[in-house]
Formats: sequence, structure tokens, C-alpha cells
Amino acid sequence: MFKRIMVPVDLAHTGGLERALGCAADMAQHYGATVVYVGVSSTTPSSVARTPAQFAEKLEEFARSQADAHGITAESHPATSHDPAVDLDPALLKAVEETGADLVVMASHVPTLGNYIWPSNGGRIASHAKVSVMVVR
Repeated sequence: MFKRIMVPVDLAHTGGLERALGCAADMAQHYGATVVYVGVSSTTPSSVARTPAQFAEKLEEFARSQADAHGITAESHPATSHDPAVDLDPALLKAVEETGADLVVMASHVPTLGNYIWPSNGGRIASHAKVSVMVVR
């Protein structure tokens, strides 16, 4: 049913992604799909990487570790943005097209009052993506 599953990841906060990562891995095993881990970074140094090339290497290492841990086929897809906090949703929607994903599995949080005014990333992607989106809490 699914061939390519895109999973947005924040390498600075992988601890909060366990459920989404496990769900994507289970679905990949079930359908024989490839998981594509997408990370969005800026061109300036961050706590994760000093350069976009270093960020791409770390994302690739993350994808390999997930593939080894879950016995799945995995790839990485780094994206660069001038301001990831502002451009995250458009960058992820673009990555859906670039990766050829037919499913997005992404982590989310329990909605807060602010989410009734400003939509969460998961809600925004689910509303605008042309593919199925599974938001995992």
C-alpha cells in the first residue's frame, strides 16, 4: 500500500520522536516500504551541526541507525532553510514532493491553547499535503 514513508525529524530533540519513529518503522516493515527521514536546518551553525554538510552527515547517520535498529530500508533527505522556525511547514511540504513520499508519519504534541490560534506543524502538514498523513502523539 505504501512505498515511501517520510518522517520529519528534529535531530536536536529525537527523544520525543520514539512513538512516531516506531510507528513508521512498523509500517515500513509491514508494507516493505522505504522510510525517508527529513530534517530541516539553517545555513548557520546550530547545536546539531556547524554546516549544512555536517547536518546532512548527521541525518544520514540517524537514518542508518534507524535502519539497523528496526531492520528497514532508510534514507535521509536534508533540507536547508534561512529560518527553519518560520519555513518548517513549507520545507516539509516541499520535501513530500521531492522524496516521492506517499505517507507522512510525524510526531506531534497534545494541543495547547496556542494551537487553536496557530496550527501545529502536524495539523498544517495534514491539511496541506497531497498524501496521507499520520500524526502520532
